[in-house]
Amino acid sequence: MMRTAGKFLLLATALTTSIAMTLIPGHDAAARARPVLLEHACVIDGSGAAARPDTSILIEDGRIISVGPQINAPRHARRIDMTGRTVLPALISDHSHVGQVSGTTNGTQNYTRANILTALRQYARYGVLTVTALGLNRSPLFDELRREQHAGRNPGADLFGVDQGIGAPDGVPPQKRFNLAADEVFRPTTPDEARAAVNKMADEGTDLIKLWVDDFRNGVPGAKPLPKMSPDIYRAAIAQAHLRNRRVAAHIHDLSDARALVDAGVDILAHGVRDQPVDTGLIESMEQRGTWYIATLDLDEANYVFAEHREWLDDPFLAAGLDPALRAQFADPRWRAQVLAAPLTAASHTALAMNMRNLLTLYRAGIHVGFGTDSGAMPTRIPGFAEHRELYLSVAAGLTPLQAISLATGNAAALLHLSDRGLIAPGLRADLLVVDGRPDHDIGDINKIAQVWQRGVRTDGPLVHGE
Repeated sequence: MMRTAGKFLLLATALTTSIAMTLIPGHDAAARARPVLLEHACVIDGSGAAARPDTSILIEDGRIISVGPQINAPRHARRIDMTGRTVLPALISDHSHVGQVSGTTNGTQNYTRANILTALRQYARYGVLTVTALGLNRSPLFDELRREQHAGRNPGADLFGVDQGIGAPDGVPPQKRFNLAADEVFRPTTPDEARAAVNKMADEGTDLIKLWVDDFRNGVPGAKPLPKMSPDIYRAAIAQAHLRNRRVAAHIHDLSDARALVDAGVDILAHGVRDQPVDTGLIESMEQRGTWYIATLDLDEANYVFAEHREWLDDPFLAAGLDPALRAQFADPRWRAQVLAAPLTAASHTALAMNMRNLLTLYRAGIHVGFGTDSGAMPTRIPGFAEHRELYLSVAAGLTPLQAISLATGNAAALLHLSDRGLIAPGLRADLLVVDGRPDHDIGDINKIAQVWQRGVRTDGPLVHGE
């Protein structure tokens, strides 16, 4: 059964219809105007409903016109046989980052137009067509790129997100460790400064406000904590954000911070609780307030998984997303040995297990759950590949494949209040992922990418699989 996406996703607005009509450079306008009928597909519509076999989808002018077993398509429509394939909405990330990574490096030197657009094209190749860059962004470049991607002026995923975000002085995100510029994060010391930071981001047009409330020990025994944002600062920021009609997403790790932030009115927990099992108090508070939850299971796994699985380098699905320098690092036995011996690796295994347990508990309790990975924040959190791992890990946590897919499509759109995507339904954007097989039966089939359609136009070739 669909959780939470319904009212945001049933109708396309006039604005999003206008956006859907905008041409993407490099695509054939004539092909875009000609109707397309995808025939004999298995359709997963993103609502949580069971897959529909032998179903057709009619697309015209970038939008879905109709969906059903028998469609009276125009005679001039281009017909494409999808027998043996599943069509589902393109994936949506509610928590990623752009411009932070190049190769094996982090830092402000990577925050360039070219680097960000390269990442957005990579997301699109993996079937992730909407990305939310949740903080660490620099104006005016981020604001310009966001407008351009909304208008379809560049190839690659559509872009939403947070401008700078708010962290603690000398705290998370650590400026020196991540090589951040001072203008990538606001670090207020008073409630008035916190309100001013919110106003600055709201004036820039940020979609959300981001807070980092964590001491960055990451469950490592004996790790030295970083300064954590004080309650008076985050309460002021949350209140001001709501006055400016902006919702607030919070980076957390621990249950105690999750409780306090939900009680303070935060709208989205942008990471899973990873230190303890979630309790009834948190669940009841989230249910009362309608708080959203993004688990980001892949975040902890990415800290160690490439060191554990050298054989993955032979998998073309991963190789397609690897920068040569990162591939060389993964192949280096010294790097792998260092990672496997690091205290963070043991802590990350423990955190992932707890995160998976808590995701299942919250999902079964009916809490609003979105989808994200923190991809792009660190070199090992690989854009596109991370989102496919998140689906796998969500199923490993106990969700059915269909439930996991719904988190990454209909629910992810609902979290962002996007009514024009996330479902396969008449009037919505024709942002589609086509895979061979039945990912509702075997989530591994989600990696068998055959086609990606963006605004009704097939993008330049499949990532790996199919024709």
